[in-house]
Amino acid sequence: MMEAIQTADEIWHLGDVCETATLEQIRSLGPPVQVVRGNQDFQSDWPMSLELKRGDQTFHLLHIPPVSTPQGVKFLLHGHTHVPRDQRIGETRYLNPGAAGLANKGAPRSFAWLEITERKEPVFRLAAIR
Repeated sequence: MMEAIQTADEIWHLGDVCETATLEQIRSLGPPVQVVRGNQDFQSDWPMSLELKRGDQTFHLLHIPPVSTPQGVKFLLHGHTHVPRDQRIGETRYLNPGAAGLANKGAPRSFAWLEITERKEPVFRLAAIR
């Protein structure tokens, strides 16, 4: 997986890094890294959420998905469940890449690619980790 993500334009980590050394290893790959704090992370300087504007689209990153669908949010990326997700609820598309470490509910270990193209719906592709 580490070799594969080196080719990304940017890496977004949705929390539960757990070990600072893991984030340092990811940062050493080269692409810029955005990270939000998960419930297993204790680095108080990491944000709980991020809003990233890429092209004409805005992406909301957080670890724990909200109970209700937030108004005005088109793309919400989250972790926490350790289960992959690509689901639309109302106007919001929920995306979860799963877990590179401990997956949950029988899900395979995974990460995801998000291809962002101006004026088009982003393409979300899961990648299994073997």
